[in-house]
Amino acid sequence: MRYRNLHSWEVSYKEAIKIQLQLREKVSLRENFSKIEEIAGADVSYSNDKAIAGVVVFKFPHLKIIERQFFICLVKFPYIPGLLTFREGPALLGAFKKIRSEPDVILFDGQGIAHPRRMGIATHLGLFLDKSTIGCAKSKLSGNYSTPGEEKGDYSLLKEGEEVIGAVVRTKRGVNPIFVSPGNKISLPTSIRIVLRCIDKYKLPEPIREAHLFVNKIRKTKWSL
Repeated sequence: MRYRNLHSWEVSYKEAIKIQLQLREKVSLRENFSKIEEIAGADVSYSNDKAIAGVVVFKFPHLKIIERQFFICLVKFPYIPGLLTFREGPALLGAFKKIRSEPDVILFDGQGIAHPRRMGIATHLGLFLDKSTIGCAKSKLSGNYSTPGEEKGDYSLLKEGEEVIGAVVRTKRGVNPIFVSPGNKISLPTSIRIVLRCIDKYKLPEPIREAHLFVNKIRKTKWSL
C-alpha cells in the first residue's frame, strides 16, 4: 500500500500542533467508495522503547481474515494526549506499507475527528493513506454527550458546542459504549453502520479486536525486544 508523505515525524510539541491545524483543512467526510469488499483494523502495542504496529485485513461483510502484517520501530515521540499519531504513526505506516491488500475502510483504535483539533489518529493517518478511516475509542477525548440507550445499536451524538464530532455507540447490551468518529473520506452515519456490522461476540469491532490480539502476540513472542 502506498501513502503520501505529508510531513516529518521528528517534530517538537509546537510543530506537531501546527501540523494538525494545517492538515485539518484537508479532511473530507464524504465517502469515496461504492461498496466495501475489504476492511482492516490497526493497533499498536509497546515493548520498552519500541512500538509494534499490526494491521489485519478482512473480507467484508463475512469478516474472514485474509492478511496480517506488523512493523516494529523505535518510539521517538513522548506520550502526549491529542498527539498520539506522532508516537504511533511511523510504526503503523510501516505495517501498512507491507500490506498487499487494498482495504476500502480502515478502523483504528483511537479517535477520528472527535479530537480537540479534529485530528485523531484515524483522521491523521487517513490523510497519509488516502483511505476511508474510522476512529473507535474506548474513552472520550473531546466533546459532550448524553448516555445512549442500553440496547445494541443505541447511540447518542458526541458534540463540541453545536458541532457533531462523533457518536457514543452501544455495541453490546448493558456494556459500556464506544466512541465512534469518522476519520477521513467517510460520514458519521456510515461509520456507525460499519462499526455495528463488525461487532460479533465482543464490545470492540472485530478488525480492531483482532489487530489488538495480533500485536500483543507479536510482543510476547519477541520478548527480547
